[in-house]
Amino acid sequence: MHKILIVEDDEVIATAIYNQIKSWGLEAMCVTDFRNVTKTFVDYTPQLVLLDIGLPFYNGFHWCTEIRKLSKVPIIFISSANDNMNIVMAVNMGGDDFIAKPFDLQVLTAKVQAMLRRTYDFAGASNFLEHDGAILNTDDATLTYNDNRVELTKNEYKILQVLMQNKGKTVSRDTLITKLWESDSYIDENTLTVNVTRLRRKLENIGLSSFIVTKKGLGYLVG
Repeated sequence: MHKILIVEDDEVIATAIYNQIKSWGLEAMCVTDFRNVTKTFVDYTPQLVLLDIGLPFYNGFHWCTEIRKLSKVPIIFISSANDNMNIVMAVNMGGDDFIAKPFDLQVLTAKVQAMLRRTYDFAGASNFLEHDGAILNTDDATLTYNDNRVELTKNEYKILQVLMQNKGKTVSRDTLITKLWESDSYIDENTLTVNVTRLRRKLENIGLSSFIVTKKGLGYLVG
């Protein structure tokens, strides 16, 4: 079932949109923390975002830019500021459509469903793993931290994926070697060590100097 994230600070409008979307058999969530919309986006992993322009703290253009650093998920702007400049900015910032307030809820729903059909007939939803501000995109094997983005090799990605899926738990070297063996013909202890070292270097370059902790004799941990 597709999930819709509603980023609208007017509670009456947000609730009306939420109820309408739910009545059409879709899942929905309204953002409540307008200081950190990105975290809600990552935690909820929606297939579409409805985004107002005039928001507390940071406007919708800011959050569109932040989401675009992580995902190509469809974004539909909803705003009463429907002059040509705002529409052009919305598109240039990465928005996929623009609906001016006041709008008919049936029209909004039709646009949402059309956008979902166009997008997900050809591609699946984006998925993320997040820990301490570091966001691993499992679709394109990239890691984003603050405004920095790094591409990972196949083995680096698999190591980090397993560690972040088990954050707070020590993952044994044997478990990691087995994971890497799924697609490589031979992975030994030395190969794993080399890959972890390279991964740590990439993490350090974007400000994550102590992200992976070595548990001597046991394995690795992201805590």
